[in-house]
This record gives sequence, C-alpha cells and structure tokens, in this order.
Amino acid sequence: MLTPGGFVFDSSLLDKYARVLLWGLAVSRREKLPPGAPVLVRYDPSALPLAEAVFRALLEQGSNPVPRATMSPVMETDLYSLARFNQLRFVPPGEEELMRGLAGGIYLLAPDSLTHLCHVAPEDIAARQLALRPLRDILDRQEELGRFGWTLALYPTATLAGHAGQNLEDYAARIADACLLGFSEPEKEWARIWNEVQEIKAWLTGMRIESLHVESAGVDLTVGLGAQRRWLGVTGHNVPSFEIYTSPDNHAVQGTFFADQPSFRSGNIVKGVRLTFKQGVAVELTAEQGEGFAQRQIAMDAGARRVGEFSLTDRRFSRIDSFMAHTLYDENFGGPHGNCHIALGMSYSDTFDGDPAILNEDLKREMGFNVSALHWDLVNTEDKRVTARLPGGAKRVIYEGGQFAC
Repeated sequence: MLTPGGFVFDSSLLDKYARVLLWGLAVSRREKLPPGAPVLVRYDPSALPLAEAVFRALLEQGSNPVPRATMSPVMETDLYSLARFNQLRFVPPGEEELMRGLAGGIYLLAPDSLTHLCHVAPEDIAARQLALRPLRDILDRQEELGRFGWTLALYPTATLAGHAGQNLEDYAARIADACLLGFSEPEKEWARIWNEVQEIKAWLTGMRIESLHVESAGVDLTVGLGAQRRWLGVTGHNVPSFEIYTSPDNHAVQGTFFADQPSFRSGNIVKGVRLTFKQGVAVELTAEQGEGFAQRQIAMDAGARRVGEFSLTDRRFSRIDSFMAHTLYDENFGGPHGNCHIALGMSYSDTFDGDPAILNEDLKREMGFNVSALHWDLVNTEDKRVTARLPGGAKRVIYEGGQFAC
C-alpha cells in the first residue's frame, strides 16, 4: 500500500478516493452543484496528496475549488500556549462572507498528532470553539435551506495507525477497504449501498417511533424520539458512513449508557465512559480513563449534558472491524454486533421531517433539538437489542444481532 514515492496511496487510489468524495458531496446536496460553484477543500497538511486529487477532480467537473490548509500541530500548540484571550477568539475577516458563498465543502482529515492538546485547558478549547460557532451556524443554516452540502474523509497517517495499534500500511489498507476503493468504480458501489439504506430509513421513519429501548450488557437506555423526526444515513457527509441516525427529543432520555469503544478528543483519550440520564440530563459520568477531561467536556455549556444524536450501524454494510482511533471510523464500526452510539451535545436539525425553512431556534427548543458547542460521539459495540415503542403502545424489535430487523 506504501508507494515507492512515499505516498500512502498511489495515484489510482487517490483518483478513486476523489471520485467517491465528489459522489458524497453530490449526495449531500438537495440539488446538483451549479456550474462554477465554489467548493471549499479544507485539508490537514499530511492530506495534501488527496487534496490535490480532489482539487483536480473538482476542476474537471466545472467547480471552483477553494483550497485551505488547516493548522499544523505546532501551530495549534502555539495558538493555545501563546495567544491572548482575544487572539484565541479571533476570526479572520471575510470568513463569514466566504461561508455564505460556498456551495460545498470537502474536509480531509490527516492528523499528525492526537495528543498535542492534552495539556490545554478545556476552557480555552471551548472558548475557541464558541468563537468559531457562528461560522458553523452559517453553514448549518445554508444546508437547511438546500444551498450547501459537505463531505469529509480520513487520510492515513503514522500517528493514527500507531494509536490504533497498527502499522501504517495495514491502517491505510483498512481505510481503502472501508471506502470501497478496491472496486473499479467505487462510487457505483456506494450508490448501491445508498439505495439499500434508503429502504431502511423509510421503514424506520414510517413507523413514527415514539421511543426506543436499548439493552446490552452495559446499556439500559430509553430514548424518546420526539415529533416529526426522520432517520438519516449514508447522506454523503462522511466517507465512509454506514450509520443510520436521528436526533431525539433531548428531554426524553432516561437510563444508562456505556461506551466500550475508546474515544480520542482534543488530544485526550477517554475510555469506559458510563453515563446515567434522568429527564434528559446526564446526571452522572464516570470513566475508566480520562474522567476529569470528560467531566469538563460536559460542563462546556447547557446542552453538553444532553443527547443530540442516536445512531445504529448495521454490520452487513460496514467493513470496519477494528479500532481506528478516529470517530469517523469508530462510530461506523461493524464487527460481529454492529454498534449503537449516542452523541452528547449538538443535534442535527436536518432530521426534522418537515419544511426546514420554519425550523427557527424557538421551534428547535420546543421540539427538543439540542443546542451546544459540543458534539461528542460515544460508541457501544456490545451485542444488543433495540425495541421501538410505536403509536398506540405496540412494541417492535427493530435491531438485534448487529442488524436491522426489517
């Protein structure tokens, strides 16, 4: 998998990867990209080979790529160690105008460090996230109105491979396999999976589920879905993505959840998170490792102790069967039992099954869509049963043995 030139992927795999990402971007939008549409290509420095392939592919389809490199680990470390408070909250002029003008975004993640921020005060990281939140809010609103679509993907690095307990070549091969790059036309294989998932999403949404009860060795959780919810999955937003998810009523979560999958976040590793919810609020959190950091995360703001996402992954779709030390892959874990995950913090307003134009902040709060600067996915890979409570009180098992029961 390592080429003589030192690149992780050869030109053929890079071209396939780029085509898959353009497929993901197209699927993420309601309408076809117009000619000359500006598309942001934001990439970590080590993802430059893939960024170049994406840049070329966008030009070939008639779009206008806008390349932007992210900060290196050294830059991020300097930012948090040297910046004054106003510098930490600085947003460059023109950023809001750029966000409003974008038709799409492709985000290429290739971290060269997962732990360089482990000594930074979570409050400083939260301050930076809150300062950038208006930019995210603009893109979220543009997406709600059908004017913006996005996708993101992972490029293998030695750092990721090392934290996952793998060598770089094996790690890269797992990424290629998960993204279906072994197929001559992987975008067509993704389109096939998309069609199959469409049927499952329609089945779930059509039942108008009132609540879900999740049971496994470490989980006994009831999740109320709230009114006018739809299920999403294989939206094109993440490559790869096999999960099927919705945003519940954040007031209607009760019971316990256990994340047996480790989580890397802001340079910290957290393992064995156990949460207890009462009336939607996480009233207790313990962790086998990183508990102090986790406690500070859920104190970030008023919505950080509430659930913004509930998700299930069917093992029949996902080829991911090992820990990959990155949420993009770990939240899509297939393995023998599939996975269930919740996200603390921000909900996805596109799970609203109605006209997005009417979904203002007041209506979001009324319907239980959570608002927070945090979005933290916590994954359980245990064998489990998920039972739906339907209108009228009937119950139906919708997920068991790692797959949907439809």
